[in-house]
Amino acid sequence: MASFFNQISENSRAFGQALLKSEKKRILGVIVFVLFFVLLAAVRIFVLGSAMSRWGLLTAATLIAFELGLFRTVNRALQLGKTVSEFTWYCALTLESLFPASGVAFLSSTQLHSDYRPLATPWVLAYFPLILLSVLRLSPKLCFFSGLASAFGYLTAASLLGWRFNPEDGFAVTETAVPYFGLLLLATGILAASIATQIRGYVEEALREAETRHQLKQVEHELQIARSIQQSLLPKVRPEISGFAVAGWSQSAEDTGGDFYDWKQLADGRWVVFLADVTGHGLGPAMLASACRAYSRASFNERDNLATSLRNINQSFSEDLTPERFATFVAAVFQEGSGQVELLSAGHGPLFVYTARDKSFQYMHAQTLPLGILPEMEGVVPAKLAMKCGDIVLLITDGFFEWENLTQEQFGTDRLAKVVREFSDREPEIIIAELYEAVVNFTQGTPQKDDLTAVLIKCIPV
Repeated sequence: MASFFNQISENSRAFGQALLKSEKKRILGVIVFVLFFVLLAAVRIFVLGSAMSRWGLLTAATLIAFELGLFRTVNRALQLGKTVSEFTWYCALTLESLFPASGVAFLSSTQLHSDYRPLATPWVLAYFPLILLSVLRLSPKLCFFSGLASAFGYLTAASLLGWRFNPEDGFAVTETAVPYFGLLLLATGILAASIATQIRGYVEEALREAETRHQLKQVEHELQIARSIQQSLLPKVRPEISGFAVAGWSQSAEDTGGDFYDWKQLADGRWVVFLADVTGHGLGPAMLASACRAYSRASFNERDNLATSLRNINQSFSEDLTPERFATFVAAVFQEGSGQVELLSAGHGPLFVYTARDKSFQYMHAQTLPLGILPEMEGVVPAKLAMKCGDIVLLITDGFFEWENLTQEQFGTDRLAKVVREFSDREPEIIIAELYEAVVNFTQGTPQKDDLTAVLIKCIPV
């Protein structure tokens, strides 16, 4: 819940900053328009000899000074990451609407008849750009207020010039034109409010999209960190074991996965090689896989046999699992210089055993349920192998032989056995690489949907 409100707060701050940036552009637009208005007025007064009041230039200078001060306030708020009070915006709109109103009331050309000054003076035209520029505030109610303040200011200025609405004597042109102009100013404010509503929606949507992209980049960055950590936990160098060549390889379907493999030499000289596959793939299974690896390294020791170690791993690992989670696990224990290998699988299968003498394959099934299914494992008996030179034990996850091609045909265990048999005289790393290449070629570009992990144990001359 806290993260939800934090996200709303972040979006509000981002939108507030966008509003202030838009306001800076609006202020610059007002300044540019007033300068252009002053330039045209100066040409009319000093070049063309117009009777427009020169006090209008001073009024324009006052408005520009105010806008520059407002610009400084907005810029400072942006730098400090603060906001500007809404009261400031209403005051600014009121003062800006007074600029053309004062021009209509006091600075119009004296050559115009007083009844027509509210209609014929160029000061009336100044209202419309100022109202339309209010759109950049991205606030419909401020745009409407701009139109309302302009209409009220215009009618007040016309009244100061002597305009009155007196229907008893008939409707003169000036009597009807002035309220008509006032209504046009109000309608312009309503139009500006409608446009501001649309633009505000686009800005908010763009900010949400930008925030989503930012969050996705953060997630991708964190996943890359998690992937590098997970990869760093895998063994980097083949262990030096007399009589055995051992190699392992793993590739996740996503940035992180639920597979892992490892090996460890015990204090009595024995070696244990183990591999696990946690249900699912992604960050959650990756965290569980790391926990399972830690329990495994802590549980395998010189005092306990393979069955006892597996029971200890299951008991520790089960405490971390939710009911729908489990992990298949397999371990092999062997002594340097001896071909005797013990295999124990908790739900992981099939296990592939290759005999070099007759190039045959044996498929071994799991001896017990996966980790996390039951709290206790009783009566578990490891399988014992007497390996000869060239024999291979392949511990592999189902991502290899269940990977489908374009016709939804799986690679299968028979093709896997064929590849191992064909390259059985090679180094373990090469056999695994050839196996992966064969799977990729078979699948014809279909995406990898499951993690791939393999450990190959090959008996070699001492």
